[in-house]
Amino acid sequence: MPDKVVVYKQVGEGELRLHIFLPAGHGAGDRRAVVVFFHGGGWNGGEASQFFPQCEYFVSRGMVAMSADYRTATSHGTSPAECVKDGKSALRWVRRHAAKLGIDPDRVAAGGGSAGGQMAAAAGTIAGFNEEGEDLSISCRPDALVLFNPVFDNGPGGYGYERVGEYWREFSPLHNIAADMPPAIVFLGDKDDLIPTATAEEFKRRMTEKGVRCDLHLYANQPHGFFNYANREMFVETVIEVDRFLASLGFLTGEPTLSSI
Repeated sequence: MPDKVVVYKQVGEGELRLHIFLPAGHGAGDRRAVVVFFHGGGWNGGEASQFFPQCEYFVSRGMVAMSADYRTATSHGTSPAECVKDGKSALRWVRRHAAKLGIDPDRVAAGGGSAGGQMAAAAGTIAGFNEEGEDLSISCRPDALVLFNPVFDNGPGGYGYERVGEYWREFSPLHNIAADMPPAIVFLGDKDDLIPTATAEEFKRRMTEKGVRCDLHLYANQPHGFFNYANREMFVETVIEVDRFLASLGFLTGEPTLSSI
């Protein structure tokens, strides 16, 4: 369970919280890497607890880990645009409070599943959808992306186009890839009923074309959400790959501490 829960944003519909996990012996004087996760749920619902197991693992490896609440259609009557605004707000809050949190503001990873993966990717790609009145001098751009079956094609034929149609071009991460994007790791099952493997392969192609690292991991016979803790084998396998990816970027040292189910 989280070591602390803090409010990162006040909205008209209430408070939005970050569930924070801290490694043993952590103090404000540390400069640890951090990963912030956004749950899935199609921008309609979901719970921050989805990523508590991943948070607990990365805390055991010496990182700070967080899982964010954000507005959804069910909880707040909001649109996908507000989800992305909240994701960016959460990342800005983390950087603004880096010294008090004992984290390194230059080693901030953002991760998420499904719609949460879209939110993380959007924070790393798109320029708009910032909360009005927020201090934009504080960057919301992550230093690494950890994307589990992300719905990052929101254009015609992609996920959610009917909901974001009028602003899809500014909203869809797949259509806003740039050379200054953070490196990414992407996980997708080939039996996903929402995201074709071709979409992830196209994301990787466009990233590579811009000179940006994108590690794509495709899994045979795995459906949407295959990475969750309930699928213990796939949870372990994907967490190990994230560990190796983050270690290669200097977020972690040493070898993964999970090796089997």
